Amino acid sequence: MDMMNSTTELRSVAVFCGSSPGNIPDHVLLARQLGAEIARRQLRLIYGGGGLGLMGAVARAAHQGGATVIGVIPDMLRKAEGIVPDIEHVFVPDMHTRKIRMYKESDAFIILPGGIGTLEEAVEVLSWQQLNLHEKPILFLSDTGYWDHLLAEFARIIDTGFARPSMRDDILSAQSIDEAFSLIQDRLDNPVERPPLVLRDASVESLI
Repeated sequence: MDMMNSTTELRSVAVFCGSSPGNIPDHVLLARQLGAEIARRQLRLIYGGGGLGLMGAVARAAHQGGATVIGVIPDMLRKAEGIVPDIEHVFVPDMHTRKIRMYKESDAFIILPGGIGTLEEAVEVLSWQQLNLHEKPILFLSDTGYWDHLLAEFARIIDTGFARPSMRDDILSAQSIDEAFSLIQDRLDNPVERPPLVLRDASVESLI
């Protein structure tokens, strides 16, 4: 499979975010606003399938705005996280299959505030990008500075030689939804040129 072909037309956005609301109301509000904007832009939302926390907030807002919404959720989490009624769901056997399905369905990734699961999803798609397996934009979005420390840690990893300097161009971040979509579209129109790696002809599926 050729994972390097990307479209300049943004049609479908995967959102990684917390299944908990956290304790800062602004994060839930941002999730609702993002869902509404996805609908306004007539995009499709791909999300983790749960009905709780920021997951549920972004999905409900997008659905209420008329967007097509697809929730991808492992069977084991169906009862724990619940599902949003009237939204299409894809039930998968495990977390790896969930990530692969969300990857396949999406043109870009937006990471809202979340916990370990959200971080794990974001870092994995970022690692696939470092291996030249895709050029789909990955953007960290928060209007509260939630991701600032993580972004600083990524910079430290690069500075100490454990990641290529080109990784700086891969880590997109925004403090507003409008800025987020502007950066994503710009990256779709202007993909990063990468030095070749041995794995450049591999696929995401081959690593799982």
